[in-house]
Amino acid sequence: MPGDGAPPTAVDAGTVRLALVVGGLVLAVLLGFGLGRLNPRETVPGAGPAGVPAGAMPAGAHSHAPGTGAHQHDGGGDDAATGFSVTSAGYTLVPLTGEFPVGRQGDLRFQIHDGQRRPVTRFAIVHEKPLHLIVVRRDLTGFQHLHPTMAPDGTWSIPLTLPEPGVWRAYADFTALADDGSQTAVTLGVDLVAPGDYTPRPLPEAARQSTVDGFTVGYEGEPTPGTSVPLLFRVRGADGGVPTVERYLGAYGHLVALREGDLGYLHVHPEPQLDGDAVKFWLTVPGPGRYRLYLDFQVAGEVRTAEFTLTVG
Repeated sequence: MPGDGAPPTAVDAGTVRLALVVGGLVLAVLLGFGLGRLNPRETVPGAGPAGVPAGAMPAGAHSHAPGTGAHQHDGGGDDAATGFSVTSAGYTLVPLTGEFPVGRQGDLRFQIHDGQRRPVTRFAIVHEKPLHLIVVRRDLTGFQHLHPTMAPDGTWSIPLTLPEPGVWRAYADFTALADDGSQTAVTLGVDLVAPGDYTPRPLPEAARQSTVDGFTVGYEGEPTPGTSVPLLFRVRGADGGVPTVERYLGAYGHLVALREGDLGYLHVHPEPQLDGDAVKFWLTVPGPGRYRLYLDFQVAGEVRTAEFTLTVG
C-alpha cells in the first residue's frame, strides 16, 4: 500500500496504450448507443429501405389475415422456401399411406408428431382451417388444395385421387400450438407414389394471364428476390365484365407458389380486403428461377384455380 515503504509498481508503456484503446472503444459504444436512442433513423413515407423498390417491403415484413396469432415460421423466414423435409422446427410429418392406384380414390392418412414423437392434436385456425394440404405432381401439374379432417388421436385423413402416374408431392401447411401456448407455422412435405409410366410435362411459358372455365385472370407485380412484393390479381368474366369475387378461406383468394426443380414451397400472404377490383397478395421469392403460381378464387359459390408460370431473372 502507498506509504508503507513498498517500492512503486512499474507500468510499461504498452499496458498504458492498451488501457487507453479499450477505454476509447467502450466510450464509443456507449456514445453510439445513446445517440442511436436520441436520433432514430428517419423514414420517408412511401419509401422502403435502401435497395427495396417503392411499394415493396423487406422480406419478413408482411401482413396476415385477421385472426392469425403471433407466431414464428420454420426455416429461414418468409424469404426462404420450405416443404423440403418431413421434419422441421421440431415437428414431423408421419405418413400412414403413401401409394395410390392411378385414377382411383384412396385414403390419405397421416399424423404430425412433436419433438417427443407424440401426435399433435392442437392447431391454430389459419385461413379458416387448422391444416391446408397441397398435392401436386413433381412436374407441377395436377394441383389440388385439400382440407383433411383430424381424429381425436391426431390422425388426419382425406379421400385422394392421383389422376396420373408419377411421384407426387404433398405439403402439410399448419400452425402448431405448443403446450406453452406458443405458435409455430410449419410446412412439411412428403412424396406420394402413383405407380405407372411417368412422362413429365414441360412447364408452360411465363404468362400474366390464365383462363379457367371462361374466366380470365391476370396479375400485376414484379417479384424481386429477397423482397416482399405485392401481386394484384384481377378476374374477368367471359363477357369481359367484373364478376363478384367472394371470400374464400378468410380472404378474397388463396395463392400457392412452388419453385420448379426442388418444389420449394413459398409463403404467400393475402390482404384481407380487395384493392379496388383486385385481390392482393405479398410474395417473396428467395432467388431467380421459374415458379408456378396457383390462385384459388371463388365466384357464385364455386372455387376455381388459375395457374401461372412466373420467371424471376
